[in-house]
Amino acid sequence: MAAKEPSPIVKSYLILYNAAQVVGWCYMLYQLIAYYTIDKGTEKTLWDYLGFTVILFQNAALLEIVHAFTRIVPSNPVITTFQVLSRVMVVCGVVMATPTGKVSPGLPLAILAWSVTEIIRYAYYALNLIDAVPQLLIFLRYTTFIVLYPTGVTGELLCFFWAQSHVANTKQWSIEMPNTYNFTFSYLYFLWAVMLLYIPLFPQLYLHMFAQRKKILGSGSSSGATKQKHN
Repeated sequence: MAAKEPSPIVKSYLILYNAAQVVGWCYMLYQLIAYYTIDKGTEKTLWDYLGFTVILFQNAALLEIVHAFTRIVPSNPVITTFQVLSRVMVVCGVVMATPTGKVSPGLPLAILAWSVTEIIRYAYYALNLIDAVPQLLIFLRYTTFIVLYPTGVTGELLCFFWAQSHVANTKQWSIEMPNTYNFTFSYLYFLWAVMLLYIPLFPQLYLHMFAQRKKILGSGSSSGATKQKHN
C-alpha cells in the first residue's frame, strides 16, 4: 500500500534529518579511514578518535522510533525499535560503559558496517522524498546489506563479548542481595541475554531484508522503490 504523502513541513523536516545523517555518517567513515591511514600511529584509541561522532549520530537515530510510531514514515515500528535500540545499546551500554568495549576488535567492524549502511540508507530516504533516487542507489540500498549486516552484527557481538569481562570483574551496574528492595539484577546476565537475542532475531531481520530486496529489485523497476516514503 502506498505511503501517505507527508505535509510540506514534515517533508522538509525529514529531508533535513536524513541529509544531516548522511553528512554525519560520511564524516564518521572519513574518521575511521583517517585513523588507520592519515593519523596512523596516534596515541588515541579509535573510540577516543571518533567516539563523539558515533554518540551524536547513532543516538540521533532514536528519532526514527518516533517517526515510525507517529506514522510520519511507513517504517515498521517494532523492527525500527529493535534495530535502533540494539545499536544504541552497543554504543551506550557497552562501548561507552566499559573500557574493554572501547578496545574491542569488533568496534571498527561495527563502525565500518554502520557508516556505509547509513550513508546509503539516509541518502536513499532523502532523495526518495523528492523522487530523485538513482537506480544505482536503489541497487546499493537493497544489496550491500548482504555483506554489511552480518559484518555489523559480528562487530556488535564482539563488543558485547569484550565488555562482559569488565562487567564480570567489577559487577558494574549490578544489584546484589540483600538490599532494601529485595531485588537483584546482574548486568552481566543482561548482556548475555541481549547477545542471545541475536540468535532468533538476526535471521528474521536478515530474511526480511532479502524479502524487501526481492520486492524492490525483483521486478527490475525502480518505480516501486521511489514511491516508498521512508524516514
